[in-house]
Amino acid sequence: MIKNLQKLLAIPSVTGTPEVFDALACVLDICKELGFRTKNVDGKLGYAEIGEGEELMGILCHLDVVPAGEGWTCEPFAGTVKEDRIYGRGVMDDKGPAMAAIYAMKDVLESGKKLNKRVRIIFGVMEECGDWEDMEYYKSCEEIPSFGFTPDADFPAIYGEKGILMAVLSMDAAKAGFLEIAGGDAPNMVAAWAKGKLLDGSVFQETGKAAHGSTPEDGENAITKLMEKAAARDCHFAKVYMDKIGWCLDGSGCGIGLSDSASGGLTFNAGKISMDDGKVKLAVDIRYPVTYAEEDVVSKLCDNFADAEIAVEIEAAMKPVYMAQDGFVISKLMEAYREVTGDDTPPQLIGGGTYARAMDNIVAFGPAFPGRELTEHQANEWIFTEDLEKAREIYRLAIEKLACE
Repeated sequence: MIKNLQKLLAIPSVTGTPEVFDALACVLDICKELGFRTKNVDGKLGYAEIGEGEELMGILCHLDVVPAGEGWTCEPFAGTVKEDRIYGRGVMDDKGPAMAAIYAMKDVLESGKKLNKRVRIIFGVMEECGDWEDMEYYKSCEEIPSFGFTPDADFPAIYGEKGILMAVLSMDAAKAGFLEIAGGDAPNMVAAWAKGKLLDGSVFQETGKAAHGSTPEDGENAITKLMEKAAARDCHFAKVYMDKIGWCLDGSGCGIGLSDSASGGLTFNAGKISMDDGKVKLAVDIRYPVTYAEEDVVSKLCDNFADAEIAVEIEAAMKPVYMAQDGFVISKLMEAYREVTGDDTPPQLIGGGTYARAMDNIVAFGPAFPGRELTEHQANEWIFTEDLEKAREIYRLAIEKLACE
């Protein structure tokens, strides 16, 4: 397994480069050598399959990686093994987990246990760019799995992910009250800086504390700090901001304070502000509870800001992921995890987004174990070889429980 993983890690398959298809050819060759049925789907993505039966179980992986970036002390595209770790871009996200899943399928195939379902591992090549056109193409022309998992997050199983909306709230600059305004780096980050200049010449500059947009309570929003001071100087946009957003992180000020028993409350993060095309534009990140639909949030948001002459535009949306904790899939995944690890940590529900959103009835399952350092997207990305072997064992057992019993 490690040898073939090193072969895959040596391919610099950065999203959007031709090398992603070299990585696809590599894994399909490996799977074919292991006795799987394989298919390259029109040069856009591919899959490998074992087992028999009408029902199809899916395992979603991706072979594309983010750029290596600076700061490496070893070759990023080599799969260097040092002591108890293997290093390389994509070793955690997602080539290492993909290889663990491949070899788990091999173990099931060689065990002689009869599969009553087909198990298909699907290899995407566009996960890191966020639009997932490859998976959309797959769904348009190939059989869609009834259920499955993606080894692209954390152990134990993640049974739910809140819905995600990226929206832009805009107001004509002439009405807003700012001559200049800028702040934050991305909608899904708590703004760590903000600066602005009002029509009366007042200048403000604020600093905050960055955090992920799904957990705004972990940060300190510099945009809100600036707006609080600007509102005191009668700045129209800032007054609306403090009235409808302010320091409230659950969206209740702008009419979307939704909550459910399954996933808790909505979170609202003002992540980035700018002045473009004669408008002040505020980019926000909204994570809404799993039992609600996008329309439940958008309609209320638009209605609430209409009287303030603020336009709402939805730039990106991802629907929630949710499976019952006591349902068949989560129960079997948790059985496999607990039998191998002895860890009774319950399944998790998160505000972040994983590859599970690419298809219905897919949940995130590994490879990061509780308490382990998360190294994906960082210089010197690494994973313990022991953890890869343990993930392989968990995935083997999960496949047996889901597709053999």
